[in-house]
Amino acid sequence: MKDIICPNCNTAFKLDDAGFADIVKQVRDEQFTEELNHRLAIAEKEKSNAVMLAEANLKNTLQQELSKKEQEISALKSSKALEIEQIRAKVAQAEQEKRQAVLEATRAIEKERDGLLNQLSNKEVERQLQEKSIQEQFNQKLLTKEETIKMKDDEIARLKDFKQKLSTKMVGESLEQHCEVEFNKLRATGFQNVYFEKDNDASSGSKGDFIYRENDQNGNEILSIMFEMKNEGDETATKKKNEDFFKELDKDRNEKKCEYAILVSMLESDNELYNNGIVDVSHKYKKMYVVRPQFFIPIISILRNAALNSMQYKEELAIIRNQNIDITNFEEKINDFKSGFSRNYDLASRQFKTAIEEIDKTMNHLQKTKEALLASVNNLRLANSKTEDLTIKKLTHGNPTMKAKFDGLK
Repeated sequence: MKDIICPNCNTAFKLDDAGFADIVKQVRDEQFTEELNHRLAIAEKEKSNAVMLAEANLKNTLQQELSKKEQEISALKSSKALEIEQIRAKVAQAEQEKRQAVLEATRAIEKERDGLLNQLSNKEVERQLQEKSIQEQFNQKLLTKEETIKMKDDEIARLKDFKQKLSTKMVGESLEQHCEVEFNKLRATGFQNVYFEKDNDASSGSKGDFIYRENDQNGNEILSIMFEMKNEGDETATKKKNEDFFKELDKDRNEKKCEYAILVSMLESDNELYNNGIVDVSHKYKKMYVVRPQFFIPIISILRNAALNSMQYKEELAIIRNQNIDITNFEEKINDFKSGFSRNYDLASRQFKTAIEEIDKTMNHLQKTKEALLASVNNLRLANSKTEDLTIKKLTHGNPTMKAKFDGLK
């Protein structure tokens, strides 16, 4: 129990621990509440002051930033206004340039239009003149064509007549005989130094009909031809073609070492390719031709003229070849001289080395001899010195007998 005195009436009364604790709790709760309210009021006031201060600071900051932004906006407006003025000036200048360009282009187009109109007028005149000229050329070509057709008809008639006469002429004689006769007619005038005879060498199993060879005065071959003659009458049963004989002709040409191969043929009489003239079949066999009998002499003349024209180059080539041979021989002689000189140099070098070695050996031997002689001289010097130092006194020292004898001689 605890004694409690009332603060109003000063009356004492007793309370147990529970009541005392309750009163203490009430007093403490009231003080805590008051203190709490006081603290809350202070905190509220501080909060209000802090808010007001923050608002003031924020307002000040915002006012500064607003002022700065207003300055930037003012500067930006000034800059943009200047740029707008510049752009307007450029637009105005561009418009002016555009109008000027349009004006110049319009003038150029008008000028070009006027030029085109003039050209068109000139072209019309030229067209009329060209039409007139073309018409005249057409008439001229038409006239020429008619004359050409007439000449062709005359040529065809002449060739038909020639072919008929040729066939009639060759009745009773072979194509080989005909060609030989044609060649012999010109041998005395243009082919005096030419060998033209039948090919009788069949050792390889086949042979041609004729071989043509021609050499110059130095023995250099100008032209060589292997001829094969085929008559339509000879092959009537089989009706062979010209190309059936190319391979065998090429073989005969190579075996007889001829430069050209020519087939004189009456085969395929309806083939316009062979009837038009000289046919070059070098795409199948090199330097091979097919001719009709009437082109037998012309093909020889063509090949002969070409060969004569190339003789100068052949002679120059032969001279160059001989010069190359001389150069080769000269180089071989130089190489032989170099080889012999090198061999002799090696021998002399080895002998010189041997002589040097022998000289070195001799010098070593002489050096040893010199050293021996020097040693001998030294010994002689020592012996001489010993001889000069030799006296009777020294000889008789310790030898009383000899001393007495020398003393007796004195």
